[in-house]
Amino acid sequence: GAAGCVATLLHDAAMNPAEVVKQRMQMYNSPYQRVTDCVRAVWRNEGAGAFYRSYTTQLTMNIPFQAIHFMTYEFLQEQLNPHRQYNPGSHMVSGACAGAVAAAATTPLDVCKTLLNTQESLALSSNISGHITGMANAFRTVYQVGGVTAYFRGVQARVIYQMPSTAIAWSVYEFFKYILTKRQEERRAGK
Repeated sequence: GAAGCVATLLHDAAMNPAEVVKQRMQMYNSPYQRVTDCVRAVWRNEGAGAFYRSYTTQLTMNIPFQAIHFMTYEFLQEQLNPHRQYNPGSHMVSGACAGAVAAAATTPLDVCKTLLNTQESLALSSNISGHITGMANAFRTVYQVGGVTAYFRGVQARVIYQMPSTAIAWSVYEFFKYILTKRQEERRAGK
């Protein structure tokens, strides 16, 4: 658990600036044509802190995502594959479902993170300060702009994105675990 938390802290620290740039370039009518233009403009206009404005939200999203993801995978494996045999079908189904559940459950956090990263103009115009900082401010702004349903905008796309990703990840993990365990058993039997 501790290793997973540290890995998430380091991963998100390195990747948060890239996420900011990606989301700003994906915005409808984005003024940026190249990554370097976006990085320069954000740095010049908003400072280095803009690249980490959503870092705590990213951590707040990724830690529960991974917890839900792993618990759901383990629960489904217990139901579909109680003897824990190598079974690619059960690994894929469990992985896909675990990713779907985790993605759906953490979508409100993802919506707030996206708002922090993009500083979307409609949300900014509803914000008194004209600048959205912090998760609490992002949660309030999302609610002001679109109500409770706004927290789940894009949930289908997020689930569809995560399902194959987590299915593949768990299948590959279980395959290599099976191969390594089998080799280890063969070495022991040969001694």
